[in-house]
Amino acid sequence: MKNSLTFQEARELLLAETRPMGAETVCLAEAAGRVLAQNIPAGGDVPPFDASPYDGYAFRAEDSAGATGETPVTLRVLEEIPAGSTAKYPIIPGTAARIMTGAPIPDGADAVVMYEKTEFTRETVKLFAPAKCGENIIRAGEDVKAGTVLAEPGDVIDAGTLGTVASQGLEELSVHRIPRVGIISTGSELTEPGQTGGPGKIFNSNRYTFTALLRGAGCAPVYLGTAGDEAGAITALIRKGLAGCDAVLLTGGVSVGDYDLTPDAVVAAGGRILFREVGIKPGMACCYGVKDEKLILGLSGNPASAVTSFHAVAAPALRKLCGRKDCLPREVTLTLAGGFSKKSPVTRLLRGRMDVSDGTARFVMPKDQGNVVLSSTIGCDVIAVVPAGSGPIAPGSRLKGFLL
Repeated sequence: MKNSLTFQEARELLLAETRPMGAETVCLAEAAGRVLAQNIPAGGDVPPFDASPYDGYAFRAEDSAGATGETPVTLRVLEEIPAGSTAKYPIIPGTAARIMTGAPIPDGADAVVMYEKTEFTRETVKLFAPAKCGENIIRAGEDVKAGTVLAEPGDVIDAGTLGTVASQGLEELSVHRIPRVGIISTGSELTEPGQTGGPGKIFNSNRYTFTALLRGAGCAPVYLGTAGDEAGAITALIRKGLAGCDAVLLTGGVSVGDYDLTPDAVVAAGGRILFREVGIKPGMACCYGVKDEKLILGLSGNPASAVTSFHAVAAPALRKLCGRKDCLPREVTLTLAGGFSKKSPVTRLLRGRMDVSDGTARFVMPKDQGNVVLSSTIGCDVIAVVPAGSGPIAPGSRLKGFLL
């Protein structure tokens, strides 16, 4: 077990213990947002033929030479080509074909004009300007060339990926299974929303906070229950989670007080503790471990501390568990919209929002950054990193940070 780690060292240690989930096959309709477990090379050109981008007329560019508004060129119309059909006749000198958007260019044609720029009857079309060879033609493979790698293992399937895959005619994809992550709340003070509170009781907000965070990370949260301040009860829930889930996340009981029993429960459940302290504020107290390649993520019971540790340390490992190749958060440089008056003996992680309304990535920070102030995470989309040993920070200062 290691202690006094930076949050970067802690997340790398956790990543080294993480193995991506295995694969399953899903149909395209169920693939959005999933993580690919296969390469997807293009099997053919898209589009597979030269096509028209407009409703208009296809013709030979050389036949339009000399066309002007005063002296148009008149061509004989051979046929109409709807999308989904092919031409019956080749284009020969002095002829054209009416063509619809997406329809294949007929043999012999090398230009297309929008019908709005012509005068036409059923038999003829008049051109009022010369065209260049290749004008207004979508070439075969203009979107995708055969053999191009469209997506790779670890890519999240977004709208563009899904549509491009569909254009190849694929019906199903191999994706990583969605990990089930068990949530355990600890603490005798907890009661559930909707139940009667009472003296000394607080509502269990962490259960719902981490249900949302786990879903956002691509996991399927499974609530395992609440254990009071009793090691045996916590151990039993950890064992239940390890038996039925792919990882377990606990909140509470990770510090060094008489009722901080999570580390003992992790060991009693057969887990190996990796580290119990990370050099950040908030979120220093923690208990991260592993058993049979399943992660055990023990976070503080203080809501904001737990959320901060989750983003800085746990989330990258969960993204890897989901099979993603972009595990680490995207780093940014932020300009503080307001100052921060406190000293930072250890690395401090400030939660806030990124404002780019004036073209600069400005960090807007809630006034209260306390360990228990969960409301300050509302709308939070970025964390600013204050280096250890820093004094008060003036408005306009620049800090490194990462997106959530």
